[in-house]
Amino acid sequence: MFKEVSLPLAFYNRDTWLKVAFFAVCVFMAGFSLYFTDGLVSKLEEREKQQIELYAETIRYVMTSDENADINFFFERIKKINENNTIPVIWKDGSGHLNSINIPMPNQLSTEAKQDILKQKLTEIIAENNKPIEMDMGFQKEYIYYGNSKLLKLLRYYPLSQLLVVLIIGFLGYIFFSYSRRAEQNRVWVGLAKETAHQLGTPLSSLTAWVEILRNEPQVDPNIVIELSKDIQRLETITTRFSNIGSAPILKEENLEELINTFLQYLKNRISSKVNIDVISYLAPEQCARVNRYLFEWVIENICKNGVDAMSGSGNIQIILSEGKNNVIYIDITDTGKGISNKNMSKIFSPGFSTKKRGWGLGLTLAKRIVENYHEGKLILKSTEINKGSTFRISLPKPPITA
Repeated sequence: MFKEVSLPLAFYNRDTWLKVAFFAVCVFMAGFSLYFTDGLVSKLEEREKQQIELYAETIRYVMTSDENADINFFFERIKKINENNTIPVIWKDGSGHLNSINIPMPNQLSTEAKQDILKQKLTEIIAENNKPIEMDMGFQKEYIYYGNSKLLKLLRYYPLSQLLVVLIIGFLGYIFFSYSRRAEQNRVWVGLAKETAHQLGTPLSSLTAWVEILRNEPQVDPNIVIELSKDIQRLETITTRFSNIGSAPILKEENLEELINTFLQYLKNRISSKVNIDVISYLAPEQCARVNRYLFEWVIENICKNGVDAMSGSGNIQIILSEGKNNVIYIDITDTGKGISNKNMSKIFSPGFSTKKRGWGLGLTLAKRIVENYHEGKLILKSTEINKGSTFRISLPKPPITA
């Protein structure tokens, strides 16, 4: 039996490692993409720079050569360089006049208007941090400014878009993984609850019949029959709880203060007499909430018994009922136990986690599931302090007001 119980714990531990592995793969893919693309961008950037340097050297040679030099070859070279029409180039001569290549310009504009547009474009090109190429014409120095080609600009943004895609895929994968895990947990919970209720139902019917037989036997002590009846009633309550977990529970409007006080009368007889439990209600006397009595009593029992264990069987438990904002009812359960350490705060609702040697680690897990899945509420650890105690808060929605 105990070997079978260890399987879920191994599953949840493996589940955590799978998340870490999945995240690591996403980070590796993103990092590799950024590294590879950055290298590609650097090579393309260097190639474009060499192309513009060659262009500048060709212009310088043509402008400074004598009249007898054969410059047709260089004109062909300039023509081929100009074929790469995605690199914006501005040539600034010694007088400050600007000439452009690969920068669209309406023909109807005046020379002054074209110069104004080129000056604005020059500012944009300089902002791209490409070092201008100097051309020594002998009598003056001229400069060629160039921007990045469209391909280079796209490649600069490509890693960001690719990283975004990886993040989206990673996020969707995480959501799918978590949803699949949660769905599997739900099937396990429901199947286990149904099977438990079924297994308890058959012997309970037999025990009830035997108690009735004993009740009619004069030589049997009536007190024994009474105690047996109480135990059978307790088993019937447990069976009903598991049956409700294994199906859609029926919620009814219940007076919370009355429900909790009634249940505590039963609970006080089954815990240490050194534990004092007080209920303080700030709710209106008629305030109700939609709950399943059997399941909600189970939540109160699990939290209170955890508090009793934390106090080593001696201390105080205080239950405070109050109204919150947005039509919410709060039930704060505070014990004076040893508190919860920081490293365990994130684990207390995890299945299988327990600080007790023989603990199953299911009490708070069941309580959270009952409150949040069946009652559409919230169960949180509101506060805790070592050697001072802990406070758990149950939040339940108020029932809608009917006309």
